Amino acid sequence: MQDLDDLLASNVNWAESIKAEDPDFFTRLAEQQTPEYLWIGCSDSRVPATQISGMVPGEMFVHRNIANCVVHTDLNCLSVIFYAIQVLKVKHIIVTGHYGCGGVRAATESTRYGLADHWIRNIRDVYNRRRDELNKIEDHDERVNRLCELNVEQQVANVAHIPAVQHVWQNGGELSIHGLIYGISDGLLKRVTQPITGLQDIAEEYHVLGSVSG
Repeated sequence: MQDLDDLLASNVNWAESIKAEDPDFFTRLAEQQTPEYLWIGCSDSRVPATQISGMVPGEMFVHRNIANCVVHTDLNCLSVIFYAIQVLKVKHIIVTGHYGCGGVRAATESTRYGLADHWIRNIRDVYNRRRDELNKIEDHDERVNRLCELNVEQQVANVAHIPAVQHVWQNGGELSIHGLIYGISDGLLKRVTQPITGLQDIAEEYHVLGSVSG
C-alpha cells in the first residue's frame, strides 16, 4: 500500500544503519531471545519501552496496554507474564506508567469511551480507593499525575499477587517487581515503588501458598 511506503523505507534505513555499526547484530538476534526484563507499559505511542530505557531489541520482553494495567482476568497479560517468568526466565518485571496518561485521565472524568470504559474501570477503582488523598489536590493535571503514580503502585501489587509469580519465589527463583513512571516532558524515568523480591514483601492475606505454576 502506498501509505506505508515511508514506513517501509524507514525500516530499510534503520536495518542498514544497524548492520553498518554491527554486521552480526541480526544474526545474533535471530538465534534466541534472552531478556532479563519484562516491561509492562502503556500503549501510548510516546512511551516506547526499549528507546526510553536505552536498550536494544532482544534485551527486553514487552507487554503494553491502555494505562499499563495488570488485570487478573486479562489472559493476554497473564500469558505474557507466565511466558516471561517460566520460559524466558526474566529476572525483573517492570510496570511503567507515564505522567499525563490519557487512560488515567479518563478515569477521573465522566466522559464515556465505549468499550474502553470496561478497561478504565480498573483505574476508577484505584481512584475511588484513594479519593480522599486525590481530592485534596486542586490542580486537575497534578491530580491526574498523582493517580498515574498510584495506578503504578496498584499494578505492581497486582503482579505480586499472581500465583505464577509467587510460584517462582516459593521455588527459590530470582525475580523482582518494580514500579517506574516516565516523564514525557523530560524523558526521565523514576521509581514509584521499592522492589518486591519475595513473599516477605507482600501482605500475608495475598499469599497463595502451594500455588501451581499457572
